[in-house]
Amino acid sequence: MYGSDKGTDDAERTAFRRAEKKYKLYYDDTYKSSKKKKLPKQVDLSEVIDFKRILECYNQDGALPLGVNATKCDLDGPVFCLENRPGFYFIPGALSLEEQCQWIRESLKDFPQPPNRTNHNAIYGPIQDLFIAAKEKRVLVEDNEISASNVDSDTEPSLINGNSNGWKFVEENTVSSRRGTCKSVPASALLRKLRWSTLGLQFDWSKRSYDISLPHNEIPSALCQLTKRMAAAAMPTGEEFKPEAAIVNYFASGDTLGGHLDDMEADWSKPIVSMSLGCKAIFLLGGKSRQDPPVAMFLRSGDVVLMAGEARECFHGVPRIFTDEESEEISLLEKRFSSRDDLHFLEYIRTSRININIRQVF
Repeated sequence: MYGSDKGTDDAERTAFRRAEKKYKLYYDDTYKSSKKKKLPKQVDLSEVIDFKRILECYNQDGALPLGVNATKCDLDGPVFCLENRPGFYFIPGALSLEEQCQWIRESLKDFPQPPNRTNHNAIYGPIQDLFIAAKEKRVLVEDNEISASNVDSDTEPSLINGNSNGWKFVEENTVSSRRGTCKSVPASALLRKLRWSTLGLQFDWSKRSYDISLPHNEIPSALCQLTKRMAAAAMPTGEEFKPEAAIVNYFASGDTLGGHLDDMEADWSKPIVSMSLGCKAIFLLGGKSRQDPPVAMFLRSGDVVLMAGEARECFHGVPRIFTDEESEEISLLEKRFSSRDDLHFLEYIRTSRININIRQVF
């Protein structure tokens, strides 16, 4: 995602880039030539803010670390702020376990459904029921007959067996009989390579703007209501948040999200509402320049972050997710997904993180 670091000295990197490199996942190459499982290199986490721990201390005796403030709003617990990052709010454990499970299920089954767009659209077109196809061990194959029938057609290609643009899902044994005669990719591999999907108003990545003409599914009402409740702490007095668009990011082990700004919405006084699901991550919150040293903090499943006003001008990113058993901190989710019907959600979330970012566009 970041490009090569070869020939780049630490002194030449920005402060944000140095922090990304510090926390990024690297493997110990001590056993490079052996068959032993690669182990992550140890990293110093002593400077990473832990709002879960801060909440525990605050509930016990009201104590807060220097530079951290707490405010009350219409939520079950406090909302924490950083004195040197106005407009940034952290709500630890904001989502109940039931809400976490609900939005993990919908993020995998429903949110990638057409006409919502995903990173797979550019190659395969809209893919219907990807999670179900992965669960059933189906394979996406290029169907030349479908492709040929869509040539010179003035109409949009119809969904055939769940897909358009000449691709369809078939049984795994069907592919073996056609091996070498068509392109194919397992649905499970596509699910693992799912990086983003969009809800509500669709974002055109090529133009870096929202395209209100694109067809889309509305953001679910329950998610809208939840978002409005969470956003209240960061909203201007007397105004209510209007959820109009969302981007869902999917992270696997080793994935990162480089330092960036979310700057395409019209009114930056309105917050971005960011919900974390699944494995624990490190979040970097920088300043208005990449040269400003960022603050690192842990994000756990159920945490909610709000960024409004000046915080919208701050670079931010995710350099690391933790998927090892000691650090992932998803034991409660594992218990909840332990039933037979939920095993595929369990398999996915054990090594993944999902982030739902909801925005008011206008």
